[in-house]
Amino acid sequence: MSEQVERVDEQDRVLAVVDRGEAIRHGWLHRIATIVCRDDDGRFLVHRRPDGMSRSPGRYNWMLGGAVEVGETYEQAAARELAEELGVEAAPRFVLKFLCAGVISPYWLGLHEVIVTTPVRPRPREVAWHDWLSESELEALVRQRRFVPDAREAYERYRALHRAGRGCPK
Repeated sequence: MSEQVERVDEQDRVLAVVDRGEAIRHGWLHRIATIVCRDDDGRFLVHRRPDGMSRSPGRYNWMLGGAVEVGETYEQAAARELAEELGVEAAPRFVLKFLCAGVISPYWLGLHEVIVTTPVRPRPREVAWHDWLSESELEALVRQRRFVPDAREAYERYRALHRAGRGCPK
């Protein structure tokens, strides 16, 4: 069965329900919810996508996430994706939202974060490798070619908020 998403406009208002593949093919805006996981020491969870993935195979990312389902809020989608991809039940905190040009197609990206205090159990079909990295280690990885380009843009926006003193604990 195809994945249904809400096609939205430049103000993130719902226009229609469409197939996600169709939204990507036509460059229609839709919504993506992402989660940044940190531990009690302030380290970031970073992962490598499996080689067989259709989007960004084998690339590194500091966010987990996916499409916001029809009728779902960004926060609900972030919590669902966190449980599906890491086996962690939590309520991620909204950090920022921006219109991302996207490597494959444009979309609204809602970025959330959560402090993870329980063991993570990544789904192998979503996460090939993972580790907790310090801020400086993540900063170095973000600059590498094998980092997901859209995640790099989100990282820059997240860091700008941090530098401005708005959000981002630790």
